[in-house]
Amino acid sequence: MRVAVVPGPGRAGLLCAVADNGEPLDQPATVSDLAAVVAERERSASVRWVWQSSALVYPRLLRAGVRVGRCHDIELTEALLLGRDETPDQPARLAAAAARVTGRPPRSEPASLLLAEPDGPPRLFDDPHLAGPADQAARAVLDDLIAVHASQQARIGADPQTPRFGVLTTAESAGGLVAAEMTAAGLPWRAEIHNELLTELLGPRPPAAAGPSARPGRLAELAAEISAALGAVRPVNLDSPAQLLRALSAAGLRLPSTRVSALRTVDHPVIPLLLRYKELSRLYTANGWSWLDTWVSGGRFRPEYIVGGVVSGRWATRGGGALQIPRVLRRAVVADPGWSLVVADAAQLEPRILAALAGDRAFAAAAARGDVYDAVADAIGADRAKAKVALLSAMYGGGGGDGGHSLALLRRRFPQASAFVEAAARAGEEGRAVRSVLGRTCPPPSAAWLSITGESGDPGHERDPDAGRASRARGRFTRNFVVQASAADWALVLLATLRTILARPGDPGAALAPADIAWPGGRPGPQLVFFQHDEVVVHCPASQADEVAAAVSMAAATATRLVFGPTEVTFPMTTAVVNCYSEAK
Repeated sequence: MRVAVVPGPGRAGLLCAVADNGEPLDQPATVSDLAAVVAERERSASVRWVWQSSALVYPRLLRAGVRVGRCHDIELTEALLLGRDETPDQPARLAAAAARVTGRPPRSEPASLLLAEPDGPPRLFDDPHLAGPADQAARAVLDDLIAVHASQQARIGADPQTPRFGVLTTAESAGGLVAAEMTAAGLPWRAEIHNELLTELLGPRPPAAAGPSARPGRLAELAAEISAALGAVRPVNLDSPAQLLRALSAAGLRLPSTRVSALRTVDHPVIPLLLRYKELSRLYTANGWSWLDTWVSGGRFRPEYIVGGVVSGRWATRGGGALQIPRVLRRAVVADPGWSLVVADAAQLEPRILAALAGDRAFAAAAARGDVYDAVADAIGADRAKAKVALLSAMYGGGGGDGGHSLALLRRRFPQASAFVEAAARAGEEGRAVRSVLGRTCPPPSAAWLSITGESGDPGHERDPDAGRASRARGRFTRNFVVQASAADWALVLLATLRTILARPGDPGAALAPADIAWPGGRPGPQLVFFQHDEVVVHCPASQADEVAAAVSMAAATATRLVFGPTEVTFPMTTAVVNCYSEAK
């Protein structure tokens, strides 16, 4: 059963059952307590909720203590369809999607935003003087929702790779649920440990009275040491690349930039000091005391995850920088007393993805062994380091330097795998789109790219000298995209599958339940609290850690079958049960 949902003011909402093809099955019903009705239907039937956006709707249900099993996220699905149709610049918002379906101007967003106000006492729907306008607004949004959902179901069904693309849209919607749940659960974070680490590395926190430009003691000391080492008459502003370049030049060090990669090419006593300053300055600005005050409360770090925030399908975050937690701060990620962190990541994921994508039996056999790079090294008769460089060059472009010979051997030994990425590169160079294994489509070439690479039609007109470089750059992008986006597909299905396993109390070998769903006897269960590309972290009672680890392996096997079907390639998960995140790496 599918049920379209529009949240109303306060606790109210509007519901309408719809068929799988999107046709309404009954009249819309206004309810005074949406969360209670959703919870009841979750208990009594298998429901897929159809709503505008999990990021908009689901947090409200979670705050009421209600979790759902499945949903169809209109805006995440629309973004996938727009990408597939090579129109990613069009907005995926419900109002814009409805305008495209119905052919009328888009409704104003304020009506939708009004209906998604935070929880509070029922207001508009319960007030006879105001119920009319509120009901009209809700029904307008519901009409949009039903129309777009029906259109999306038809467009998904018409996809040339319908089963796989359907898996992608389902998994993307499940990802929206996971993202909201992870924000609600939060990553366990010990603020006192974080503060101790900052004090140890940077010195005491500058007093508020010192002003926002005040630097911690260690940074100030390093700045003075660097200015002295450069022989500067006045203190150098190390946060100004232009001023630092001038100071380095005055000391006889001519560099193209102040990037770490450029600094490391120079042998001079000031370089270690500069590298240390950059490292600590980044820690202070990105994850210092201000970050701690803003993002950590109640022993939890709660960033806002953006599903499919990168064109390859990888996630991003809005604030908090959760996908770039510095290694040193992982010591602050500590499980609650009596609980553990199960940290799991896929070993050498992208080379295995290429093996499964290409159908190269020799490469698949190599990838089925323990260490992919060791296996490739044995196959081409090179050492592991050169084999790794050759394989990465094949996936991401390259081939010059010391790795060129190994890359040539790789192409001869694994011709199908090499041909697969070469075909993706040619497609990009020719301005064509490529798709991931489940059908996520890369962005089309930009107007600027088409202008540079296009043929003039005038025999006397010379081709833009930058055309070749632009074509090769896009070829490297599409070569990379097919592997990286397919890896994102696999990881997303793994995540969605693991969420399902963790939410099924009583299953043999996987008797696991979310923490806010009571087990018999009142025992709480595991929570997904972190996801980064190919890594997941589950916070669970210590007594369940082995079951969670088994669930991760089960989810990986299921994801492999759903994404690739029968394949010789295995996707092993490296799993650690730890008390502190830093112990897993």
